[in-house]
Amino acid sequence: MSIPLKELIERHCGGVRGGWDNLKAIIPGGSSVRLLPKPLCEDVLMDFDALRELQSGLGTAAVIVMDKSTDIVDAILRLSKFYKHESCGQCTPCREGTTWLADILERMKVGNADFAEIDALEELTKQIEGHTICALGDAAAWPVQGLIKHFRH
Repeated sequence: MSIPLKELIERHCGGVRGGWDNLKAIIPGGSSVRLLPKPLCEDVLMDFDALRELQSGLGTAAVIVMDKSTDIVDAILRLSKFYKHESCGQCTPCREGTTWLADILERMKVGNADFAEIDALEELTKQIEGHTICALGDAAAWPVQGLIKHFRH
């Protein structure tokens, strides 16, 4: 804990494929936390407080590194499909929300989405977050929120 994220990746994990300059984003705490774009990864520490300040988290600490060849929408879509599959269906925000997240992200991936759907997607994550019986709803919402916050363009 409290190791700089960049040091963890560069010194202890073999670095980013193509070098640090080829980094696009890192999900620091497994699939259930918000991603961090490269500029935020430069100096952040891998600890609860530092990552919380950036609206991300340590989560499981299963670090996911994405280089510039990564289709960031497709990467978050893959996580959304996972959470959709894992939803037990008991609570409506999760059952319906995870389906909508995956559907909208799928349209974005193939270029059939409208720019207004970005705001709708963000609002949807807020309707899921904190409104489910278990933490799966939050876990499904946060990666999408990170995508919108840092890669809205």
